[in-house]
Amino acid sequence: MDRIAGNESSHNPRSHWGGALLTAMLCTTWLVLVASEAGAQCSARDLLRNQLTRKTTPASKSPPIALQSAFAVPVWRTIKVGTFANSFALINALDSAGCSIGGWAEEILARPAFTVAARKTNVQLFAVSVAELGFRADTASLADIYARAQQLGFGLAAAEVAPQLRLQFFDQPMGEFLIGMEPIKTWKGEPVILTVANGGAGLVLIGRDGSADAQIPVASRFLFVRSNEAALAKAARGVDEAAARGHR
Repeated sequence: MDRIAGNESSHNPRSHWGGALLTAMLCTTWLVLVASEAGAQCSARDLLRNQLTRKTTPASKSPPIALQSAFAVPVWRTIKVGTFANSFALINALDSAGCSIGGWAEEILARPAFTVAARKTNVQLFAVSVAELGFRADTASLADIYARAQQLGFGLAAAEVAPQLRLQFFDQPMGEFLIGMEPIKTWKGEPVILTVANGGAGLVLIGRDGSADAQIPVASRFLFVRSNEAALAKAARGVDEAAARGHR
């Protein structure tokens, strides 16, 4: 049957053009599918594919050891910031990649307080859990977490880190990373910090309560930058100068 059909196609002009048209349509459809797949990096389908190809190691069940210094923590990931002209271009890139943006996060990205770096820069990120910061209760307040992190030598990241990480972290395992950042207020005045998450149905960028007394589970993981020695020295000089003025 296949051979007969093939002979008819080779001798029938209408059949020949019909076959060529069908082939062209199939090629076009394939190109559209490929383009859609390339732009849907945050979708559940791509997420599943990344999980199947990613090599994973069993998670340790031993309790986390409290950190003594940020300088003993290895770099978790290095990303680039300053790659977009403005926040609107950044939002469009998230949309093009198929990344879902929560209501709070979308509002924060549109706020004047959210800015992007003026030039391209590499940012080293450090992932630590609340428990690794030394907290042993079930939860800790955001203010206490930040104070402890900064005491160890960590610094708060720029808000741009969150959406940039979302665009550069398509192989995220299940879970979430809270961005250690200065909270940005919504139009209603609610302080919000950004979170890069994988809930299983796709990769998302969401916001969560960024008030000082917000209670965060100790298993939650934060992403910080590391304070450099110059910044620490500057902060120390400021404290010394304030103390000197107080004794005058």
